[in-house]
Amino acid sequence: MTNQVKVLVVDDSAFMRKLITDFLSEDPRFHVVGTARNGKEAIQKVKEWQPDVVTLDVEMPEMNGLDALQAIMSENPTRVVMLSTTTKEGAENTLLAMSYGAIDFIAKPSGAISLDLDKVKEEIIMKVLMASKANVQGFSLKKDKEVPPPIENIRRRQTGTVEKTQTHTAKKLVCIGTSTGGPRALQQVLTSLPKTIDAPILVVQHMPAGFTKSLAVRLDSISEITVKEAEDGDVLQKGTAYIAPGGYHLKLKDSGSNITIYLDRTDPVNGHRPSVDVMYQSVSELKNFSKVAVIMTGMGSDGANGLKALKSAGSTIAIAESEETSVVFGMPKSAIATNLVDEVVNLKEIAPTIMKYIDA
Repeated sequence: MTNQVKVLVVDDSAFMRKLITDFLSEDPRFHVVGTARNGKEAIQKVKEWQPDVVTLDVEMPEMNGLDALQAIMSENPTRVVMLSTTTKEGAENTLLAMSYGAIDFIAKPSGAISLDLDKVKEEIIMKVLMASKANVQGFSLKKDKEVPPPIENIRRRQTGTVEKTQTHTAKKLVCIGTSTGGPRALQQVLTSLPKTIDAPILVVQHMPAGFTKSLAVRLDSISEITVKEAEDGDVLQKGTAYIAPGGYHLKLKDSGSNITIYLDRTDPVNGHRPSVDVMYQSVSELKNFSKVAVIMTGMGSDGANGLKALKSAGSTIAIAESEETSVVFGMPKSAIATNLVDEVVNLKEIAPTIMKYIDA
């Protein structure tokens, strides 16, 4: 079959290599071009085989997945899907891998050697296929290490550029939805927001339980604003970003004096919990708020229906990430197709664009 996705499977366990190879080889869309036992072999075989996608184990002897990933992304930028354990350390390393340029990750169901890996067989197939179509343009480490523009410059650039579409006294709220490629996109956006931002920020990132906590801790350590995993009963504070925990929808309650978060485990929407649509729908019910809704990289269409609800309720500016910088242009494309998006901008312009409307 022509146009098969060429895959290199990297894992220190022979059992895991065989299992992943078998899963992919059963599907005519894939051709496993080779396997590697550690990071050093992986770097060599990426050069040799030029695969479309690499599945890369995080924890390996001799050279681990993180070191190998950095070398691959600096020498031969390639689409990489990480396989990781769900331990705290595994989650932290996975998030680090995302910031180094990995497209996505798969959590092993039961530790380093998962005898029950067939539980995530469909996920492996779907994520490797999706990764093969992802945009790796500009995914080199050099690009990733670009320093976001200083906050003062952003603020200076904005002065006098915005019509006063929203009254300055209105309370403001930012709500961001993202999926595949999102951790890296969130890093760019949240680290570029000033701690004095006159609004709370709500974030839905499609990710399993356990990983959202590590994402919040990591982003908090490198951002001026406070970033935390949302907890039931949190009172919204300006200058704080609340990331919906994996497995829970994020909704809001207005008690009059303040807005609180409540989390629930109602059914997934479009296969997602947390869902951007659910968050946007809940935000749309808030009165006396000006909202800035942002849709960034991700597969599927989550957020498009919620955006309709937000726009119907009024006082909402919608920003979508451009195709040029989206790792996967599914979610932004669906949002743009509603004809309700006000600005389509490259990733590095999202934070300045948010501030333009918050300061208006």
